[in-house]
Amino acid sequence: MPIDLRSDTVTVPTEKMRDAMRFAEVGDDVYGEDPTINRLEQLAAQLLGKESALFVMSGTQGNQVAVLAHTQRGDEVILEEYSHIFNYETAGISTIAGVQARTIKGTNGQMPISEISQAIRGNDIHYPKTGLICLENTHAFSGGRVLPLSYMEEVYNLSRQYQIPIHLDGARIFNAALSLGVHVKDIARYVDSVQFCLSKGLSAPMGSILVGSKEFIERARKWRKMLGGGTRQAGIIGAAGIVALEEMVDRLIEDHNHAKYLAQSLSLIHGIDIDAYGVESNIVIISVKGLEIKAEDFINQLNQFGVLANTFGPGRIRFVTHRGITNEHIEKAIAAVRAISNNNINS
Repeated sequence: MPIDLRSDTVTVPTEKMRDAMRFAEVGDDVYGEDPTINRLEQLAAQLLGKESALFVMSGTQGNQVAVLAHTQRGDEVILEEYSHIFNYETAGISTIAGVQARTIKGTNGQMPISEISQAIRGNDIHYPKTGLICLENTHAFSGGRVLPLSYMEEVYNLSRQYQIPIHLDGARIFNAALSLGVHVKDIARYVDSVQFCLSKGLSAPMGSILVGSKEFIERARKWRKMLGGGTRQAGIIGAAGIVALEEMVDRLIEDHNHAKYLAQSLSLIHGIDIDAYGVESNIVIISVKGLEIKAEDFINQLNQFGVLANTFGPGRIRFVTHRGITNEHIEKAIAAVRAISNNNINS
């Protein structure tokens, strides 16, 4: 079997999840009668300190539903220019929600507070209304960097000044909480809504959760239905999500430790450029430009060693650690990169 470091989306459910799915008590969720989904939503809302929660098919659907529930057509949404919502969700906020993206260049996912303030539209007939601010924690494109609580509090205080809601794409919010050494509620308190994934590091087979106020979730539930997300006996999937939240959060620290060790080891290899000390969660991004090799060619050579990874822009390679990765896998990945480096230097 190859060592799959492409993404933490490749995790598979645990045996306990499979058993929970097999024996899950189910009902029609559109009628609100699936007891397992109801329990999952209550658990998620409680964990994040919000009034209510909604099970959705994916993180992308959760983010889309959130934008729809927060905004009106013609509004403008402020986002970091490399955010997942802007770059990797097929322009859903514009094509479906009918809102305009206002992107700001950030550092490690952090948009400068002064530039967020300047981007908020005034009351002018020529301007769209600023309807929403979106944050992402952890910030995937920057290598899983974590937004500090102090930064989130600053954005929150600014948003209250202008009465603009904040949505957090918290696909990996539990990774962020562990990295910060805080409870996940401490992050969620600074935003009006959060989407987080039950898959990825938490290892459920699919699904995400959207949390917020009771009124917000009522609006979101209707939008979910419009997008085809109204499911029936969804508890079969939701049962795995409950196991994920109850048993899989603390083990994420193993992924962080693997990523940090991988990063530190790769930083010692000639031709590999990486900020090893900037690795804060389970994502490692390296530059192979020093080897004078294209990212695609580097990936192909990695594959020959039985290691899978993804390109992540010109000359950049991304590795993501997860439950399926062991210490031995990490050592083999390091050895593969070292061999590729030596081969390219000596050729």
